[in-house]
Amino acid sequence: MFFQKNSGGASWLIVGLGNPGEKYENTRHNVGFQVVDELAERQNAPVQKLKFKALTNLLTISGEKVLVMKPVTYMNLSGEAVRPAADFYKIPPERILVISDDTALDPGKLRIRTKGSAGGHNGLKNIIQHLGTDQFPRLRVGVGEKPHPDYDLADWVLSSFSQQEEKSLAPVWEQAGQAALTVVDLGVEQAAGRFNGIGR
Repeated sequence: MFFQKNSGGASWLIVGLGNPGEKYENTRHNVGFQVVDELAERQNAPVQKLKFKALTNLLTISGEKVLVMKPVTYMNLSGEAVRPAADFYKIPPERILVISDDTALDPGKLRIRTKGSAGGHNGLKNIIQHLGTDQFPRLRVGVGEKPHPDYDLADWVLSSFSQQEEKSLAPVWEQAGQAALTVVDLGVEQAAGRFNGIGR
């Protein structure tokens, strides 16, 4: 699959959701950042340029110019980064792929959807508010349910992966990165057919 940096415009936007700063680096809520970093590392194209309230880089995937971004707004305000980028490049919602964590999926499982509600995810909720639609594709990466019903959900998603979990999830970032490339290359439905349900 052809993939390189490009200095032109963008026809796709891939957004990895997370929180900025070392404190949040290896937390469950930051799997979107992990996947975007995986895409960047493959091409030695670090996501470092600050633009649209996000760290960004512009790549070419299968002939399509793609802006990859990690919002620095904090999770709950992610739409403040996504909407200006979409407006600037005139990218329609159906070409905005958002990568997020999902506590309803087993750790490492992937699920691609063409659209849908926020499902209780505040980052997705804010993007829906700013775009004025939920008609954009998303790639959800399972981080597992909280260990006990009384466990606070925010504490769970902001907890770090154990060393053992990090080791076992390393291939998942690669699979999720490939899933994102496939969305751009072949479309959401074909990518969903290939990747939904896979993972460790």
